[in-house]
Amino acid sequence: MYNKVLDNILFEKNDIDRAFVTKLVENTLHGLDDGELFMEVTKSENLTFDDGKLKLANSENSSGFGLRSVSEDVVCYAHSSEISKASLSRAANTIKSVKLHSSANVDLSPNNTNKRYYNEENPIAELPFSEKIKTLKKIDNYARNKSTNVKQVSASLISSWQGVRIIRADGRIVDDIRPLVRLNINIAIKEKNRMETGSYGSGGRHGYNILVAEENWKKHVDEAYRQAEVMINAKSAPAGEMVVVLGPGWPGILLHEAIGHGLEGDFNRKKTSVFSNLLGKKVASTDVNVVDDGTIDCKRGSLTIDDEGTPTEKTVLIENGIITGYMQDRLNARLMKSRPTGNGRRQSFAFQPMPRMRNTIMTSGDKEPEEILKSVKKGIFAKSFAGGQVDITNGKFVFSANEAYKIENGKITNPVKGATLIGSGFEVLKNVSMIGNDMQLDPGIGTCGKNGQGVPVGVGQPTLKINGLTVGGTETHN
Repeated sequence: MYNKVLDNILFEKNDIDRAFVTKLVENTLHGLDDGELFMEVTKSENLTFDDGKLKLANSENSSGFGLRSVSEDVVCYAHSSEISKASLSRAANTIKSVKLHSSANVDLSPNNTNKRYYNEENPIAELPFSEKIKTLKKIDNYARNKSTNVKQVSASLISSWQGVRIIRADGRIVDDIRPLVRLNINIAIKEKNRMETGSYGSGGRHGYNILVAEENWKKHVDEAYRQAEVMINAKSAPAGEMVVVLGPGWPGILLHEAIGHGLEGDFNRKKTSVFSNLLGKKVASTDVNVVDDGTIDCKRGSLTIDDEGTPTEKTVLIENGIITGYMQDRLNARLMKSRPTGNGRRQSFAFQPMPRMRNTIMTSGDKEPEEILKSVKKGIFAKSFAGGQVDITNGKFVFSANEAYKIENGKITNPVKGATLIGSGFEVLKNVSMIGNDMQLDPGIGTCGKNGQGVPVGVGQPTLKINGLTVGGTETHN
């Protein structure tokens, strides 16, 4: 996957040739367990239309490299935003100045693959600036014309084009060009002195054309307005322990946080995860299956290769309720005598790679969503989440639902506001009692934070029934 565009940007324009770089990397990493030179160029754009005006038009270009050496569990890392022979040589000398233990078992480079899960298009260049602004104006007008109750509209188009080149000690070079786009819409409405907001967004590893198609952005506006309208009539959420039904798609963010992070290799190697030492153990019903899939075409969390050059894959994490694997980068896989799964990711050249999720999904079961709802006499249906947090060491989480409803006698009834779900990953897994046949992926809006790094991710799940989850609210539940 050697790319001529990256050859020009990273090598030729900086008066660098392949022979110089491969020799430098080989000399720096000779005899060590692992390492690589990670080179990157990124172009990004953020356009925001707010209060009927263009409030932000930001464009950035950045480039740089990170050189890493690995010996056992010791890592040396040097990085620079200047790509030149001099800066590369300084980084190499810095790495070599740290005396690391030599290894007789140098990790082999990952095998190359010709599989690609997105095109090499540049969304920033494919659509003229004037067309992007025209689209944002149309979105604003359409949203404001929906009702006189609409008081505020914000719409943004965000895109990036990232080119990555990875050079390994054996001279192998692997490239990847990664487009990423996103459309966000927020609408605030006011009725009888009450103000509520609704939001919707989507995106993925493709160009702008999908997002700026009129039928598409109108659906975004309609959904954001619908959510605001629902919440304007919402009552206080009940409180107490009760049955919770999670809707398909974006509610999978709870799975991502409460379970996914606990199945990343580094936390398990260090035994700081609640799931440490549970490989091969049953932690859920036989209907529960969870995968982390980097191979879904054009999805936000998909990658052709990870940031160490390992091809991504569909990694099975939980099969029939049993933990069967962890998400691994190269370092943790070697130390755990496992294999890398293509989950070594980094925010940019300024950061070291570590195990990170891609598209984390609970797969479909065999229940109709209507059947799941009918089985609940009294509970909460959570359709969408605003955010949450989790403690990896014990799996405990707190999540806020930005769209939720009461379930009464098997039917969705009144919308509720302020519903907070409190529990742990173990609780969720053990208490999943019914799994829908309607698995959906989120629309492409997720960003995952870990150790100060943010990377784009995807989530997915079907409708789920969870018995006995604590709901925080202001109305007493009987």
